[in-house]
Amino acid sequence: MQKILLYYKFTPIKDPEAIKLWQKTLCDSLNLQGRILVSTHGLNGTVGGEMDDLKKYIKATKEFPGFKGTVFKWSDGGRDDFPRMSVKVKNEIVAFDAADELKVDENGVVGGGVHLKPKEVNKLVEERGKDVVFFDGRNAFEAKIGRFKNAVIPDTRTSRDFIKELESGKYDDIKDKPVVTYCTGGIRCEILSSLMKNRGFKEVYQIDGGIVKYGESYGDDGLWEGSLHVFDDRMKVDFSDHTAIVGRCVHCDGPTNNYENCAFANCNDLVLICLNCKQNPDLLFHTEECRKLGAAASA
Repeated sequence: MQKILLYYKFTPIKDPEAIKLWQKTLCDSLNLQGRILVSTHGLNGTVGGEMDDLKKYIKATKEFPGFKGTVFKWSDGGRDDFPRMSVKVKNEIVAFDAADELKVDENGVVGGGVHLKPKEVNKLVEERGKDVVFFDGRNAFEAKIGRFKNAVIPDTRTSRDFIKELESGKYDDIKDKPVVTYCTGGIRCEILSSLMKNRGFKEVYQIDGGIVKYGESYGDDGLWEGSLHVFDDRMKVDFSDHTAIVGRCVHCDGPTNNYENCAFANCNDLVLICLNCKQNPDLLFHTEECRKLGAAASA
């Protein structure tokens, strides 16, 4: 039986290249595939394979002192959801362009938001009501198929856009409110929450384990609605058999959670195209302009 592991750990790493070589050798020996990023701030990975091999991977990874407390999250899928095993050293394990601002010690990110378990998230909303603001820590297109109810969705194409967004003044009216940041597995919010606090947001929280853990706890019967976008061949994850379809097709505006890459290679944006519109080759393009440019390029 195969599964996918999602995990991250913020801890100081003196020699990222050595960790890279160790992780690549370990994964190859266990026939795992996926993506791992290493930096001086820590480790960020998603790997798939046989459950027994993944358990061996967990045990071996935790033998490194800094990774001992790593929380590994299980998800449906397997090795073939990834094209290869990639391990890379980067300046950041999530690219916020905040490598110099981010501070990490043996306890994790310094100055981040307060971690809330899924039950604590619901309790906060019960106690503080409409004052609680959910703040999406993902790219805006991810929120099109799933989000927390009434969440703020920043105008972001990549994580690098968040600092500009936070400094734009758009969110000054919520700086004194309880703000709950959320993202897929929690890693982006570790960084985002610290960036927010550094910019005057006074009461910042983050969901421990991210949307994944919240969905495991409440399925589609809590404050989350829709599907969860993931960056592998699965494209999306649903938490129950009654997941709401909140996305809309870019062409017919019908309900869908089906992502397609725009057929114009120079665009290649992920766009929502329903299964019906997908049958028409002309509608595999993001916009009419993309279709014309694609036709001109192939002429």
